Formats: sequence, C-alpha cells, structure tokens
Amino acid sequence: MSPIYLAQDPTLADFGRDPWWLVLGKIVFAFAFGLLATLLGVWFERRVVGYMQVRPGPNQVGPFGLLQTLADGLKMAFKEDILPKAADKVVYFFAPTISVICAVTALSVVPFGPMVSIFGHHTPLQVTDVPVAVLLLLACSSMGVYGIVLGGWASGSTYPLLGGLRSTAQMISYEVAMGLSIVAVFMTAGTMSTSGIVAAQGDATRLTIMGTEIPAPGWYAILLLPSFIIFFIATVGETNRAPFDLPEAESELVAGFMTEYSSLKFALFMLSEYVAMVTMSAVTTTLFLGGWRAPWPITIWEGANSGWWPMLWFFGKVIALVFVFVWLRGTLPRLRYDQFMRLGWKVLLPINLVWILVLSGLRSIEDWDTRGKVIAVGIPAGLLLIATLFWPSRRPQPKPTTQEQVDNRPYGSFPLPPMDLQVPPSPRITRVVAEREPANIVAGSDSREV
Repeated sequence: MSPIYLAQDPTLADFGRDPWWLVLGKIVFAFAFGLLATLLGVWFERRVVGYMQVRPGPNQVGPFGLLQTLADGLKMAFKEDILPKAADKVVYFFAPTISVICAVTALSVVPFGPMVSIFGHHTPLQVTDVPVAVLLLLACSSMGVYGIVLGGWASGSTYPLLGGLRSTAQMISYEVAMGLSIVAVFMTAGTMSTSGIVAAQGDATRLTIMGTEIPAPGWYAILLLPSFIIFFIATVGETNRAPFDLPEAESELVAGFMTEYSSLKFALFMLSEYVAMVTMSAVTTTLFLGGWRAPWPITIWEGANSGWWPMLWFFGKVIALVFVFVWLRGTLPRLRYDQFMRLGWKVLLPINLVWILVLSGLRSIEDWDTRGKVIAVGIPAGLLLIATLFWPSRRPQPKPTTQEQVDNRPYGSFPLPPMDLQVPPSPRITRVVAEREPANIVAGSDSREV
C-alpha cells in the first residue's frame, strides 16, 4: 500500500481544527446535498419508473423535465394550508420538521471524501466525526419515528393516528435488524467511527487459498454479505419504501399518518422520506461499500483515491443504491402487514443473531486469517440467505380450467374469472333458486338457471 494512499485517510485527530467559515461551509454543503439529492431523486424516480413502464415520465418542465420537482414544490407552497379543528397546533406544526431534521443531521457524520486542501487548509471532506458516529446515525434514524407518530397523533383524527402507530411499529421492528447488522461491522473494523470504518475497508491484503495468492476484497458488502443483505432490507423497511410502504399505501382510502396535512407541511413529510432514502444510501455506502474509495478496476490508477476524485465514486455509489430503491418500487408487489412483520421478527432477526455468533466464533480462532475465514463463510452464508428469502413458501396450485371455473361458480350468478376473494352469493338469489329448482327439474332444464 503506497504512502500517498495512507495519507488520504482522515482520523479523529483531524477534526475540530478547521476555522469557523470552513465548518459553516461543510454544514451548508451537507444540507444542500440532502435537498438537491431530494429534488433530483424525485425526478430520477419518476423518470426511471416511466422507463420501466414504457412511458416518457416528466419531460415538459425544463430540459428532460428536470424542473418538474421544483414546479411541484411551488404548487404545494401555494396550496391552502388547512389546520384541523381538533389538532394540537404546536405538535402538528413541529412533527414534519422533526422528520426532516433527523434525516439531514445524519449526513453530518458521513464522509464524502478523503483529506483535501481547501484554500490552504488541509481538512477532511466530512462535517464531523466522533468515536461513536454510527450510534449517532442509529439515533437519528430512531428519532425520525417521533415525527411520524406525533404527526399522526397531533392531527386529532382516527385514521392518521392508526397510520402513525402502524408506521412506528414498522420502523421499530426493522430498527432492531438494522442495529444488529452494524454489530458485525463494529466487530470487523474495530471502531464505530465512520472515517475509521471507511479506512478499514481500504486494507488490501492477499489470501492464500489452495496455494494460490488472490487479492482479498476490503468492502464489507463482500466480507459481511449476510449483514449487508439484512441491513439493506431493513433500510428499505425503515424508509417506508416499496414493497414496504404500508404506512402510506396508495391502495388505501387514506394516505396514513399525513392524511390531515397539506401545503408545505405535507411537502416536508415527502421531503423527509426522500432525504432519508438518500441518507440511508450514503450510510450503506459508508458502512459496506467502501465509502469514497474507488471500486475495482479504477483502483489500478494510483491517484483514484486522492484529491477530489473520491467524491465522484461516493456519489456514484449513492446513485446506484437510489436506483435499487426505485427498481424495487417498480418491480415488487406490496407485502401484507403480517408478512412484513413476520419477515422482520421471525426471519431477519434470528438469522442476524446466528450470523453474529458465527462471526464471533471465527474471530476467536487465532491460527486462521480473519479476513480469509470471513470470506470463506460469509459469502456462502449470504447466498444461502438470498435463497431462503426468495424460495417459494408453498407449491403453486394448478390453475383451474375454464369449464371447472364455470362449474364451481355460485348458483344464480354469471361466470366469473378466478379471484382471490369471492363475494358470497346474495341470500335473495339463493332463496329464489331454491324456490325455482323443483320447477326447473320437472321442466328438464339446468338446475343452476334462475
């Protein structure tokens, strides 16, 4: 590993030495990144889903429809701001802001790049870092629950309250699986600092497998494949994205906890969802995808991880994860609520606990290289986890023929296509059929005719 490569990794000692104007600039940059990523994220989602559904998507407002999100924001700003009569005015106002602030605050400990020189000051491309930075990320994610449950409660209506409670149960359930997934990262990296975790993923060693030396991957998405899979699934559930968008499902009569919100307050809730999606993509990149480090084969270039180039690799990874979020929304159907909760508590949580136990046992073996044994066990375990999650739970039933559907239709009704839910026959029709059936039998006609 070259000295130039090591010199780019910031440490905890490099923070707290910047002048006030540089710190203020970093804060403004992190805030602007969250807002601009949200504006472009909404446009990106609508364009990608439009491409998947063979339609153009937004293309009228601005070049390629880039200003469509800005036009939607202006439209929301000029809508009438309705305040429910039974609402708690103070809590009703602050609930959306809590969700936005918690989502943006998490970006303060996300490293966007290595050490760079800004107007003569050698500083890391990160607002701040602390020895327990990952716990700060979990705290911000947990505090976002308050904005949702308080928004549902403060509306003074039954449906938003039920939506808020359901969303809170969902976020708490998947918060547990997310926290356990990060435990494996702590154990492997030996630190909770985000800059330290990115530096630990840059350690390139060589493994000897069956007499052949191969380069060992440093990204925890490969070393800790089960933790990465569970963390990303928990991230999708934590951000209320499809197929886990049960709190605000479009198929329901109301939109969930934000039913009574309108105008800019509703826009803040929508903003918090997309900021959380971008933030969790950045956190996933930091913890599992090497952070700002360049992927292979870009690493062949000696200067790939120095200067301002790492910001490009970081933003590319974040965009790729946001695309996966959009891809899931345009592909997978929505889960039932009982299936969703069962996945979190009965599948992800036990698998996570077993994987942490296996990882602890592997690290206790002293005469075996840690990185090699984690790769040898983690990749097969991750593939087994993927097969377990997507393996069909029941054998598909043979599709009935058209004649069988006609023969099994309720008496007195017209032939119906196969449906999961059949409306029971009307009592009046059943009574009429029972009265006419003897006459039909005498006349030699079909007993199912009315």
